[in-house]
Amino acid sequence: MTRRLENKVAIITGAGSGIGRASALLFASEGAKLVLGDKTEAVFETARQVVAAGGAATALQIDAGVEADVARLVATAQSAYGQLDVAFANAGISGGMASIFDATPEAWTEVLRVNLIGPWLMIKHAGKAMADAGRGGAIVCTASVAGIRSGAGGPAYSASKAGVINLAMVAAQQLCDTGVRVNAICPGLTETGMTLPTFDYARDKGVTHKLGRLNPLRRAAQPDELAQVALFLASDQASYVNGQAIAVDGGLSSSHPVTRQLPGQTAV
Repeated sequence: MTRRLENKVAIITGAGSGIGRASALLFASEGAKLVLGDKTEAVFETARQVVAAGGAATALQIDAGVEADVARLVATAQSAYGQLDVAFANAGISGGMASIFDATPEAWTEVLRVNLIGPWLMIKHAGKAMADAGRGGAIVCTASVAGIRSGAGGPAYSASKAGVINLAMVAAQQLCDTGVRVNAICPGLTETGMTLPTFDYARDKGVTHKLGRLNPLRRAAQPDELAQVALFLASDQASYVNGQAIAVDGGLSSSHPVTRQLPGQTAV
């Protein structure tokens, strides 16, 4: 069976942990050669794991919201592997839960810089490289269920992720006729480096069973479950999927808040 990313080169940001690391290991197992970026040194451990599993990976410690760093990722893919076919703009920060009235402009600026400007920079540089090469390609951005409607994240984070959803749509249109597709994934509660304090707190209190209980599957996600969707969007299996935001949230965003009706009960 042909591997889904055979003979392709992929960039992944936020690759030091969570969805980024899971995606790196999965993409490599499907044949991709990787250029991995993260702000932390953990990106080198991810690359080591990829190589130990028989894959190819080059790691760079970068800031996904700095244009020169994003351009360096693209240039590295081209110089190390001779091409670029996939870019997964996954890096992000939570920015905390401060209300609209308590947050500072500086805090909002930083969240938007990483979470929204970062994906735009990836589209700008990776998208142009793919378009110029004339082979098409796939760009995947990590948005969030928080970008779909209120209630799943802080104000700055939610606004930034709503921006990513719209960015994917606009970019898909602006890359018209190039064969480059742009899509977003919208994770629900997932155990990643960003959400680790929440999961650690739940473990300390013995209430891990309550994590994710608001969605119909009644659980949180694991990073590999998001990586599988990113892989689909990056692969030729998604050749006709473009300009979309795919919620991977256990069904959380399928409903407005309700009082749950249990079997045998009458809805109120």
